[in-house]
Amino acid sequence: MTHFTERSGEGGWGAARADLRSPGHPSSAGPGGPAADGPWLIERLVGSAEGLHRLGLPDPARRRLRWCRAEGPALVLGSAEPEGHVDRAAAAALGLPVVRRRSGGSSVVVGPGRVGWLDVVVPAGDALWSDDVGVAPLWLGRAWATALGVLGAPGLVVHAGPMQRSVWSGYVCFAGTGPGEVGGPAGKVVGISQRRTRAAALFQCGVVLHWDPAEAVAALAVDRVAAAADLAGTAGGLDAVLGRPVEPGELEAAFEHALGATAAVAT
Repeated sequence: MTHFTERSGEGGWGAARADLRSPGHPSSAGPGGPAADGPWLIERLVGSAEGLHRLGLPDPARRRLRWCRAEGPALVLGSAEPEGHVDRAAAAALGLPVVRRRSGGSSVVVGPGRVGWLDVVVPAGDALWSDDVGVAPLWLGRAWATALGVLGAPGLVVHAGPMQRSVWSGYVCFAGTGPGEVGGPAGKVVGISQRRTRAAALFQCGVVLHWDPAEAVAALAVDRVAAAADLAGTAGGLDAVLGRPVEPGELEAAFEHALGATAAVAT
């Protein structure tokens, strides 16, 4: 895994920076402005999916964006997803490592060109914190909708209701829709899972860069032909939505810009 050091003003891969300030930061708020919760520490990391998921919540907690790029494909299970959902023989035949994350939800296949991966940490007591797990990710979904709209994705909607399940949502993340997640005419575009402690909340975001329903179920213990057919329209890869591939750096820049405009608004 690429190691990083904190260097203010530097945001290259393998580095971290602490210069993205919310509108509520003292440097940008005038007299009577919103309360300050400090700048965002931005990390950009490359490594195995297992190693990146092992990072978990930092201690002490502070506002943090952790952009993660998995070096190779991996099937990532939710924290409580049953082991029986995985066909280990199929995963081995595909050379697909099986990893378990610490946040909830169901499986995602990560890897180059598949999913844009961002971990967001919000400390308890922050203006963006909410004790209500159904409300907590709404600001984050709005930031993603703004960012993807700027890139050209049309008709995006942030889901603000209870979890919407389907026959496959217990197996595949992008087969259901939870609070704060973002969808459009082609299907779900952004998935968000949570891990919460008394000290902080970790939101793990997955943005669909390319959607391959057959790959999504290739290592699951299901009727893969039927599942892939059913899942064809449940998610919309940005490459299909925009008619071009989206590079990770482009996605990151769009989100960080959108965050400065939306993240200081408490829900």
